Amino acid sequence: MTRLFDDPATFTEDMLVGFVDANQRYVSAVPGGVVRANRTRSGKVAVVVGGGSGHYPAFCGIVGPGFADGAVVGNVFTSPSAADAASVGRAADGGAGVVFSTGNYAGDVMNFNQAVERLGDAGIEARYVLVTDDIASAPADERAKRRGIAGDFTVFKAMSAAAEAGYDLEGVQRAGEHANDRTRTLGVAFDGCTMPGADEPLFRVEPGRMGLGLGIHGEPGIADHAMPTAAELATMLVEGVLADAPDGASTRVTAILNGLGRTKYEELFIVWGTVARLLREAGLEVVEPEVGELVTSLDMAGCSLTVMWLDEELERLWSAPADSPAYRKGAPVSSGEGERRTGTDLAAATAGTSSGPADEEARRAAATVLAALEAMAATVAAAEEELGRIDAVAGDGDHGRGMVRGTGAAVEAAREATGAGAGPGTTLTAAGDAWAAKAGGTSGVLWGAALAALGKVLGDQGRPTGRVVADGVRAGYDALVRLGGASPGDKTMLDALLPFAEALSAGVEGDRPLSEAWAVAVERAKAAAQATAQLRPKVGRARPLAERSLGTPDAGAVSLGMCVEAVGGVLAGE
Repeated sequence: MTRLFDDPATFTEDMLVGFVDANQRYVSAVPGGVVRANRTRSGKVAVVVGGGSGHYPAFCGIVGPGFADGAVVGNVFTSPSAADAASVGRAADGGAGVVFSTGNYAGDVMNFNQAVERLGDAGIEARYVLVTDDIASAPADERAKRRGIAGDFTVFKAMSAAAEAGYDLEGVQRAGEHANDRTRTLGVAFDGCTMPGADEPLFRVEPGRMGLGLGIHGEPGIADHAMPTAAELATMLVEGVLADAPDGASTRVTAILNGLGRTKYEELFIVWGTVARLLREAGLEVVEPEVGELVTSLDMAGCSLTVMWLDEELERLWSAPADSPAYRKGAPVSSGEGERRTGTDLAAATAGTSSGPADEEARRAAATVLAALEAMAATVAAAEEELGRIDAVAGDGDHGRGMVRGTGAAVEAAREATGAGAGPGTTLTAAGDAWAAKAGGTSGVLWGAALAALGKVLGDQGRPTGRVVADGVRAGYDALVRLGGASPGDKTMLDALLPFAEALSAGVEGDRPLSEAWAVAVERAKAAAQATAQLRPKVGRARPLAERSLGTPDAGAVSLGMCVEAVGGVLAGE
């Protein structure tokens, strides 16, 4: 288990302090992550990779000449926020644009797409490449739904080498997408990983068994198998990956046998001996393979096999030299990087929240908003362990922690806004931005967007009527549909939010008191949240484990029910 930490809540921040200090030759810290210690040379496209922490050396360990220009670092197994991704992108940009790349996870997709928009608004052209290498997470005809696991490494390396070689923005994006199209991975888990501060792993594998088709965010395998010998495991991995070979595949490949954190190098070398023989017997020539820990999952016991089918371009990019804290290849890289960064270079632009000319009634409404957020924060703090347990059934178990971080950040931002005399609209916008920035992940960005949409409707003049509040809640729901691409029935928080919004709208008709209408809507939301136990997830990390999810409600829907109930208590007391 993960034993060494000071405060589980600041595990990632504390880790980054030590990482940056130990690797000053390579990296400098910026809000949201790290960038190369030297400025990006003029005219070079910047490649920025990222996602949640817990995967070292991915992602910050591969920042350096020949590899990434920056890494966005979220909380453990949690997507970094759009603000953090944009911050690192701005710092890494050398004037030729930025290409972001992450694995295919809902929170990353939403946050990094928003970061592309934010950079565009700032005059920096940006692109986004998704990695979808995990063959166990979706069938071949639905590759766009597949997760990104250890194949991140081959795609990131190809993109980075392309940028180092002088490719333009579209060329770097194309190289990354091409590498992803030719990369396949299959993994197995022997035991789960333990989050910092937790007493139990996110999942357990029975003695003598293993899970086939693991994820790298603490997700268990999608199928249970008897524990094989090293040779039997090698055969299973090779046969599985080769069966999914891309059309027109060449006979030259590279391969990664990746350890997840607790499977030792000696064990991996034993497996590789058989993997290498089987690949060659299949008529494949293996070019510069890697055996070791490249994309881990904290202390998970397990391994994965990645194969990238090469053509002339991909082989050149894969073989190109690199020099980073955790990965070095070939001759020393002479990339003509710019001068050492200064403190001015590293200061990311931050957008402050400007409170409008709120009147007295609006300021009182903002105080109610703050009280409601404080009630939400207290509620989810008390339920953190239970929300994590629900989420771990078919997800990564981080929902409780993410909600605690998000509500806590929202409360701090709301206090600052109300202290400056803000109205409810500005207070909610500030709270939403802080929630998304600190919580990260899917729920963080969704809650941030919902609060911002609600705040836009409420505004900063007068005390909002029940009808206005109901319209704002509906605007929040609509924002989530646009942003996340989910629909009612997909087993998400929308399954509780839609009935809540509909009941609230119906309840405020005829000037019924908001508190009464809210109370009725809360019961609808809580019932709908529990009913999600009968649904199969169709989006997000839980989708590959849909059958396992049956019988357990969606953690996001449950937490939403808790939050609106907490708000109802505040409204009833007014």
